[in-house]
Amino acid sequence: MKKLLPLLAAASLVFSAAAQAANAETPAAKAPTAQQTKMTDCNAEAKTKGLKGDERKAFMKQCLSHKPQAEAAQGTPQQEKMKTCNADAKKQSLAGDKRKAFMKECLAAKP
Repeated sequence: MKKLLPLLAAASLVFSAAAQAANAETPAAKAPTAQQTKMTDCNAEAKTKGLKGDERKAFMKQCLSHKPQAEAAQGTPQQEKMKTCNADAKKQSLAGDKRKAFMKECLAAKP
């Protein structure tokens, strides 16, 4: 009886640890990333077009690697701000530390 009690305690610890490990491996439900959402959208579009084989593969590659035309042509607001600040610095013929200070101030300014 003295040997049986510690053996049962050890066995329960092992089973408890195994159950916790199994629960830890279960992935939590997360919101899909932007890439996952894009993949879902591209898959749906390929399906509606009835693409298969090499045509589907080429379409998926193109769909997943490119931004929408309107977004790609316009650029981000930060890129537009950088272009404007660069043009202004060039008009003022700024160079070196003066240009650096101007760019810092220009990029930090709110539109």
